[in-house]
Amino acid sequence: MRATQSRQNDTGPVVAVNGVSPRIVGLLAVASFINYVDRGSLATAAPLVREEFSLSSTQLGLLLSAFFWSYAPGQLPAGWLAERFNARRVLACGLAIWGAATALAGLAPGFVTLLVLRILLGCGESVMFPASFKILACEASEGQRGRANGFLASGLYLGSAFGTLIGALLMAQLGWRTVFIAAGCASLLWLWPWWRTPHSPRAYRRYTPGDGPSGLTLLRRRELWGSCMGAFCGAYALYLVVTWLPMYLVKARGFSMAQMAPIGATVYALAAVASVLTGWLSDCWLTRGASGNRVRKTALLVGFGGIALCLSLCAYSDRLGSLLALAGCGVFLGVKATGLYNCVQTLGGPTASARWMGVQNTCANIAGISAPLITGLLVDQTGSFTAAFVIAAALAVVGMLAFGLIVRRIEPIDWRVATSTRRAGASPGAARSDSAARTTANSRLRTQESARLTSMATRSSS
Repeated sequence: MRATQSRQNDTGPVVAVNGVSPRIVGLLAVASFINYVDRGSLATAAPLVREEFSLSSTQLGLLLSAFFWSYAPGQLPAGWLAERFNARRVLACGLAIWGAATALAGLAPGFVTLLVLRILLGCGESVMFPASFKILACEASEGQRGRANGFLASGLYLGSAFGTLIGALLMAQLGWRTVFIAAGCASLLWLWPWWRTPHSPRAYRRYTPGDGPSGLTLLRRRELWGSCMGAFCGAYALYLVVTWLPMYLVKARGFSMAQMAPIGATVYALAAVASVLTGWLSDCWLTRGASGNRVRKTALLVGFGGIALCLSLCAYSDRLGSLLALAGCGVFLGVKATGLYNCVQTLGGPTASARWMGVQNTCANIAGISAPLITGLLVDQTGSFTAAFVIAAALAVVGMLAFGLIVRRIEPIDWRVATSTRRAGASPGAARSDSAARTTANSRLRTQESARLTSMATRSSS
């Protein structure tokens, strides 16, 4: 992956020809890792925090969901900021905020203070994916996008694995407060290499209104709302696992904190491996001539289908069966994540990926508010996790339908054509003409990318 040249993309901004640098991909993956260590720290500490503050399951669910009260609505301004200003600086500022909030949480005297700091944590972390997607949409070529997003997704799962395994073991020895303070301070160390990473001013430039679609044009896209629905369904399953897995293993399956840690970490580690493998296989399949639409949809449909099956098994299996089902769930979460990230960057392109992700992640993270809270209420009312798993499995099926039927094709959108269609939409003849122009433009983009991939394959074989 090199980022030494750039060209003018057909949809507006300047993007890198030779691709994104490994250093950028690595640092984004580390930031994703830190992101999920910090946000998942409370879930890992949940049994200890609940005991210290004498919380009910409903109160614990409230704490676990509070992060998303600011994280979900924060996606919209985060997407705008990432396109209006330098996305790298926006990401750095967000990380500084969330690292400080994590450290201060270790000093929280009670329920209310911890609740406020979780909300502040959500504000800081809200910039992570809009800014990252803006960077990758501009600097990563279509043939690199699978690997780049695979590593980005692996970072979030490895962060969850590290927090669950190492975090739980450290909490058992040192207490949850010490671990929170250390994690927050360690997060801030990421800023040093990030600021020292060379900028590529030609790889992407400041957003101007003429570069991409208007907000109204973006919101009118059928693909956006289909991907929002699918993202919500996938996020519900993810946040059920992220927020309640430790409590499920300890309370429902009878594992100790020390036993829970390696089990939970294994689930996340499998998701990380699956993310990287899915990204690599996707790029290989593209290089061999498969269409981007076929590659991206296959990953999404396989991921959602596997999640639905495994969560259903979690609801009704015995102790061993539920552990195997959780392992499978981890694998398919990784497959789904890489496909979803690729989908956003392909559809939104360099001029709209940050705002697209802002809208999509706002919808997706409504699940971050609802999944922990609904699960807590169901556990209090029924005394088991069965109903919670059934709901998440049903939503995964809905996610399959969203990406299979509502999102017709996953391919680059020519936003100039989309905008002109809206302006000339009064005439049926104009609409037909613009539709033909859009088809021609998309075909041109696919042809250019196919030629580039063929050239890369030829150079590699020689």
